[in-house]
Amino acid sequence: MNYLYHLYMEFLANYNIPKLFGDITFYILPFCILALALLVVVLALVLIERKLLGWLTQRKGPNRVGLWGVLQTLADAFKLLIKENVTPDKADKFLFNLAPILVFIPAMTVLGIIPYSSEFSFVNTSTNVILYLILVAFPILSIFLGGWASNNKYSLLGGMRAVAQVLSYEIPITFVVLSVVTLASSMNMTGITLAQYSKTGLFGWFCFPCILGFIIMFICILAELNRCPFDLPEAESELICGYNTEYSGMRFALFYLTEYALLFVNAIFLSIMFLGGYLSPFGVYLSNLFCANMHTAQILVYFEQAFWLILKASLIIFVIIWIRATLPRLASFDLLKFSWAILLPLSILNLFAVVIYKFISGGAVCVLS
Repeated sequence: MNYLYHLYMEFLANYNIPKLFGDITFYILPFCILALALLVVVLALVLIERKLLGWLTQRKGPNRVGLWGVLQTLADAFKLLIKENVTPDKADKFLFNLAPILVFIPAMTVLGIIPYSSEFSFVNTSTNVILYLILVAFPILSIFLGGWASNNKYSLLGGMRAVAQVLSYEIPITFVVLSVVTLASSMNMTGITLAQYSKTGLFGWFCFPCILGFIIMFICILAELNRCPFDLPEAESELICGYNTEYSGMRFALFYLTEYALLFVNAIFLSIMFLGGYLSPFGVYLSNLFCANMHTAQILVYFEQAFWLILKASLIIFVIIWIRATLPRLASFDLLKFSWAILLPLSILNLFAVVIYKFISGGAVCVLS
């Protein structure tokens, strides 16, 4: 982020603002922008999912509040803000109130690990893939905590199902991530993105040499997000509402917000690992082709990189919503059996195939300097 830092300092200097102010606000402002963007993204995702589900299942979807129903999500958010927060008498009040916070914090923190462009990345450590996997898996502990603290058998069963489900599908994800790390020779998200650079554009993406791993990770992400057909922890026909049955008001909204935030973040992660991240599918950035001013083109490239990343993530989210409108829910035993008996062996086989491919190709990986 050195280029953005110098650009920001130059902007402040033009208005005689002290450098100390810039050093303090340079890292605070992007976090505030990301937090605000996350809220907007979640509201948009809820509305888009309702609209798409209505279209895919031949229903109307939201169409009453605001033009084409665009204000329906805002109305629901306002309802949750003013709704009473009810705490069961025999619940563990401290843990009951703590669980939604512990669910939400990792979802916010993980936003700082994502490289949105070559210049816009907060935490760019050499092993930020491991840090990402830890933070994304952490909310499951809080989900179980909320189910147990509710003193409700339905909530406890929903929390237990969530833990068993995530533990089962985390192992195949680990082997797939190892496959990508082997291909890229890096555990850094930016390094993995740049390792997919090719003059032929999208043909350098890892989804081609590691297509089996891409499919496995996509399925596992569906399970980790409790999305259909793996939404057993929230199976309304069996568990009312699952682990968050006793939650209402803003505490319920935090669970809801986290679910959609992780949907967005995991779609971006899948794009980085297999679809070239912020790289252009054409092998060259359009900003460099159509902008004559080099300085302006360099700035526009950063926005274009973020655009490509968001576009790839949006396509993945569309497929996830499409699956929800199409496939029925799996039974609990079948869900776990599918992971241990099918996905785990396939993920190990995929890792061996990638190692052989890497060895045959000479171990060389093309990176962008």
